[in-house]
Amino acid sequence: MTDTTPLPAAVEDDHHGGIVVELTGKHGEMLVVSGQGIPRVVLTRAPGTEIDDHIAIGTRDPRRLTLTVDGREATIRPGKGKLRRRSYRVDVRCAGTSYRLVPDSIPSSRLTRAGKHLGDFSSDGDRRVIAEWRAGAAVEPADAAIGYALAAAFGTGGLPMWMMAVEAVSELLP
Repeated sequence: MTDTTPLPAAVEDDHHGGIVVELTGKHGEMLVVSGQGIPRVVLTRAPGTEIDDHIAIGTRDPRRLTLTVDGREATIRPGKGKLRRRSYRVDVRCAGTSYRLVPDSIPSSRLTRAGKHLGDFSSDGDRRVIAEWRAGAAVEPADAAIGYALAAAFGTGGLPMWMMAVEAVSELLP
């Protein structure tokens, strides 16, 4: 039997140094984000969950996901991911702080902490993540760790509704 576990993806973050994103388990049940300058984040998919191949972690069902940040449980609530771009948002509550990763353009998503825009993330769902922090934003290590984990697990960006409608109509035409 051949091991098909993908190699970890590594990136050098401008504020937090080296960050590694790993998708582990026989069927990609666990996404781990770690680095010297950030807390370890672990996002786990429950065993037996029906897997959606378009999502690195395999599901957007919050009942099937568990998130820990530096060993502490956090609450994760991904949107359903339907027609509207905002429906692809992912909300996290960790140690009394709220985070949201929400698409704001075709390739990227905006990370907010308590409603304040911290930076923008880009990822195709292949574990490779690019973060661009806003000038003057006070980015904490937990902010970076959570942002990288959400971007890697769910991908970033989204088409505007009008483009999705055009695509749907074009698929119906012969």
